[in-house]
Amino acid sequence: MSNTRFTRTTRPHLRDVRPLDPLESIKIKLGVLVAATVTMAAFLTWYGLHRGLGPTRTLPLAIVVSLILTQVLARGMTSPLREMTAAASAMAHGDYSRRVRSTSRDEVGELAHAFNQMAEDLASADALRRELIANVSHELRTPVAALQAQLENIVDGVSRADPDTMRAALAQTERLGNLVTYLLDLSRVEAGAIGLDLRDVEVQPFLQDAADDASMVAAEKAVTFEITVRPEDLAVPADADRLHQVLANLLHNAVRHSPQAGVVRLAAHRRGGSVVIDVSDNGPGIAPADRERIFERFQRGNAQARTGQSSTGGTGLGLAIARWAVALHGGTLDVAAAEPGCTMRITLPGQAARGSVVADRTGTETPGETDDEMPEEW
Repeated sequence: MSNTRFTRTTRPHLRDVRPLDPLESIKIKLGVLVAATVTMAAFLTWYGLHRGLGPTRTLPLAIVVSLILTQVLARGMTSPLREMTAAASAMAHGDYSRRVRSTSRDEVGELAHAFNQMAEDLASADALRRELIANVSHELRTPVAALQAQLENIVDGVSRADPDTMRAALAQTERLGNLVTYLLDLSRVEAGAIGLDLRDVEVQPFLQDAADDASMVAAEKAVTFEITVRPEDLAVPADADRLHQVLANLLHNAVRHSPQAGVVRLAAHRRGGSVVIDVSDNGPGIAPADRERIFERFQRGNAQARTGQSSTGGTGLGLAIARWAVALHGGTLDVAAAEPGCTMRITLPGQAARGSVVADRTGTETPGETDDEMPEEW
């Protein structure tokens, strides 16, 4: 796997002398090159004739010395181009570790710097692609293997197709479905193919609906939900489906990490020009060092991140997609400092983001309103 931490830069040597690097323009360098060679040729011609060497000796000597001087000066000007050619050839074979020595300040130096930046980006993209393939393969293999084992046991008569066995198989199937959904969302995100259908969403019934949908998961651990919205008629412009996806992920995580008969609290209030929605549980919490890492792809914000214990088997994509969905609204999703337990905080603009398209109650689309009083961080 390519790794941007291990890069090879061509080391300078005696044949790669670059005396014209301090000059800031390729045109100036070419002018200096021409002036230097012409001056050298004229001086050698004058010196040879003055010493009585004659044209047959002076002219060849002037030509040879001028060519040597041209080679010394021009080689440093074209060295980055040769290095870029070699590095590009290596990239074509999958080696993204080659870098170009960029010491000049002219157009070629700028090109070399841009080439190195491109190589860094390609190396990062290649590493991310390889990591994505490896992680997706691992995530798919686990539920497929479990489902296959359960079905083989039923076919071989080792176990019966009773409700408990079928529920376990259904859970693995749902896990596969969730992973596929997350991957589809991820591909749409990277393709920029997802927009928003913004409408005024009443927060109180919206949070109640999200809690009701999560009640089946909560029933297994007797977890209850408490909802507090101030003011009661609080509303926020949002895509209801996308925001529901975010809350569903946060509520499932909160239930998963809550103790038996715990309480998950949903609180919403207005703060300045923004609407803040908190999802809090009284579980083990998240260490400060992990509060940003859990939003990375395939980083599980579960018991492993919270307590150092084994993984609970999530896909590791839910929080990454949830943060993206909130950012698409012009908001933020972060872990708020809370002891004990964990609070996931959604902060959304109180009005539609500048330039967005809002679908009103009649189904027609109108330009989003501009929030001139929104705090600077928005």
